[in-house]
Amino acid sequence: QFPVCFQHLVESMPCSEARTRQVTGEFGHVYEQQYAVALFNSVRFEIEGGGAPQSQLLHRKNPLEDRSIFSGGLFQYLEENKRWRNRFVFVADTYNISFYENKMAHERSLRPKGTINCAGYKALTSMEEYLELINTSLPGIKAKVGSGQFVKCATQFPLILWHPYARHHYFCVLTEKEQKKWHAVLQDCVRHSNNGLSEECRVQTPAFTDAMRLHRQAQGHYGTWDMMCGGPPQILANLVMETLHPELRSLIGPRLKGKIQQRQRNWMLISAAVYKQVLSQTQAQYEALVQACEVQTSRLDTVLRTDMDQIITSKEHVSGKIRALVLPRAGQLLRGSVQPFLSSILEALMEPTSRGFSEVRDVFFRELVEVSKNTLNGGGKDKLAEHMEKISMLAFHPVKMQSCYEKVEQLNLEGLQQRFDVSSPSVFIQRAQILMREQMDNAVYTFEHLLHQSLEGKVQGGEDLCKTIHCCQDRVLKKYDYDSSTVRKKFFKEALLQIIIPYMLKQLSPSFHLDLPRFQELIFEDFSQFILVENVFEEVVLQSVTKDIMMAVKEAAVQKKHNLYRDSMILTNSDPNLHLLGENPSVDWATQFRGGNEEPEGALGGGGQSSRRRRQVVSMIQLDEMGPLPYESCLEVPGVDFIPEEGEIEEVEVKAQEPKEQKTPTEPDSPDSVQEICYHSKPAVEMMVSASEEDLAVLTNGTGTLTLEDGKEEEVTLITTVVEEMHRKSPQWMSAPQEVNEQLVETGSPYQEAGLQEKGEAAIEGKGEEDEAAIKNAIQEIEIAVQEEDGERITECAVDSDAELAPPLVDSRSSGHDDGGFQPPTNEALNEGKAQRTLVDPGEVVVVLEPGDTALHNE
Repeated sequence: QFPVCFQHLVESMPCSEARTRQVTGEFGHVYEQQYAVALFNSVRFEIEGGGAPQSQLLHRKNPLEDRSIFSGGLFQYLEENKRWRNRFVFVADTYNISFYENKMAHERSLRPKGTINCAGYKALTSMEEYLELINTSLPGIKAKVGSGQFVKCATQFPLILWHPYARHHYFCVLTEKEQKKWHAVLQDCVRHSNNGLSEECRVQTPAFTDAMRLHRQAQGHYGTWDMMCGGPPQILANLVMETLHPELRSLIGPRLKGKIQQRQRNWMLISAAVYKQVLSQTQAQYEALVQACEVQTSRLDTVLRTDMDQIITSKEHVSGKIRALVLPRAGQLLRGSVQPFLSSILEALMEPTSRGFSEVRDVFFRELVEVSKNTLNGGGKDKLAEHMEKISMLAFHPVKMQSCYEKVEQLNLEGLQQRFDVSSPSVFIQRAQILMREQMDNAVYTFEHLLHQSLEGKVQGGEDLCKTIHCCQDRVLKKYDYDSSTVRKKFFKEALLQIIIPYMLKQLSPSFHLDLPRFQELIFEDFSQFILVENVFEEVVLQSVTKDIMMAVKEAAVQKKHNLYRDSMILTNSDPNLHLLGENPSVDWATQFRGGNEEPEGALGGGGQSSRRRRQVVSMIQLDEMGPLPYESCLEVPGVDFIPEEGEIEEVEVKAQEPKEQKTPTEPDSPDSVQEICYHSKPAVEMMVSASEEDLAVLTNGTGTLTLEDGKEEEVTLITTVVEEMHRKSPQWMSAPQEVNEQLVETGSPYQEAGLQEKGEAAIEGKGEEDEAAIKNAIQEIEIAVQEEDGERITECAVDSDAELAPPLVDSRSSGHDDGGFQPPTNEALNEGKAQRTLVDPGEVVVVLEPGDTALHNE
């Protein structure tokens, strides 16, 4: 499949390169214009001032400093060899997902096997969801769910990262508990990556967003855009692929050959390769564009600060002319097509959002109640510090915040999306979730400082600590209610503008497209780069609808069910010294109240910080009745070539019912099922038990009960007999053959009888002392046969370490481990005379006697 994909990829390269240069060139021209406008707005805001009302809660500047989100083991599907391999996955504070060969590789700060930036991805938990999405990749080609899986998952709990253009990533876990936790983590990574551009860049961010909006509007695309996510290079790559992807699909799609799944797989490989190439081009071109604009910054800033008053006067004059032309038509459109739907849009936004913020308050309250209970039961400040260490990262714990996020995911704009050209509500859902996380962190951060201030220099018992916690809790909840109301009202206004303004621009632009250029003549040439008619036109439309939106939000605030404060209610001077606490560093509870001697739970190294440990927000997953997974494992799965077509399913079922000849496997297969994975991952206990002839039936592979030396019966599973083979020239064996023979006679070993009957029965029975030479010959034949069987068994057990899970029974004292990996026994180790362990069936063990041993013969 790769030569075919490579051929199509080479053919698509000139087309993709030309389209990338075209799109980035057009966007670059708009960006240069908007950069000067954004610089003007930034300098004007700096001079005139202004801003939102002051928040009541404190804001943490860098909440994830010295923290990591999550880490653990996942089975990852390798596209190259179609196998599942166990990887150690680490999610840093940047929310990028890095996967390593094993945990040791991460702790040594080795280069990761790969890193995923989750911007634009969707986290899925079922193959059915994934199949619905990939069926839209090629037109006219749809595979049914039962016709064959695109990727055969090794377990019943898959985790898939899907992207419309980039490479897809496949993972799986062993339990549903793991799946839920990892899915919450992956969703948080996607949510954070899609959060948008940084607001700290007062010039570059508004210049980029306005240029992107105007460029897409020139192409006829109004409204929200789901792929406005990630950094500027990623957004530019998505913009290129928006037009390039359909062209390549129509060009290459009909030429793809093979089965349905094979054609879909080949197309996704081509799409991912093209997207990677486009992303590298947009990265370089965007950096060059920003650098060219920054060269002009000092000159433009000088002009702005010198002529700011004249520029503002000129802009107001042009705005008045455009307002007189546009407002009558805009007012008519507003009254007839927007105002009747304002209340329904606002209700659809407010209901789930308010429930989500209410759930944030409840989760915060429950955590503090738990802290009070545990403190009251004993432990004092040490126990309190332990709980505060966990609560400090509550907002960034995706599992604990999942219930809050799920409330907002119920947001549905069905019936309004098509009318107002809203692609999907995901943009508003993710924005609301980010705001909820910020408010939770502000509440936790404020509570930490208030509690630390109350406890500083005081010795308090359990009841006094609970009273102090309760007092700080009440103060923080009141501040949270006020801030959450302010944040929600601002969110509702912005969401309404994002829905209504594109709709009005789409309706009004054709009417005024020819009239707007003549207003450019009213602007002085020296100020023309700071005042653009297109921007003034949008501002006029925005002003026409802002009043109605403000009135709608005010009316909604009166309703008690949404728990919104009126604008007239302002908390002033409630804590005049509180914001001075925000200037202090974050409270280190472990150092101040626990002595700093204990290692934080979930601490992980890596990330280039060898001197200190990174504390983990989400605790590691501990599976019930299951030990830690080995770090190296590779599970073979059938390739796409073995997935039947729809018409071939019946033929495959008929062939499956026909009797097949049993073939002796040359090497063990890699496990493909949950049972086999569990077999290799469960801890093994080694025991030495003396077995009688009746107990030999128990000591076989399977399940049952085993009687121990103290008389108790223990239920065990997966019993495996392990035989330690000693070197044949061992002095201990040569010095005491009598003792070995007596033990064999006393136990009546069936292996002794089997060995004599197979190879030496005819030579031993009915012979006297004169036939000693014949007996020696028979014993030599037994040794040769045993050596041949041992060699065959070693050959069968020697497999590639990348093709199987590490065996559960491995001597911890054995050498030959590199980077925590398992290396199977080799023939060289056997030739050197080292003791080896081999898993054998009890029925195949043969007792080997040294020549010259006549004790057994005499018996």
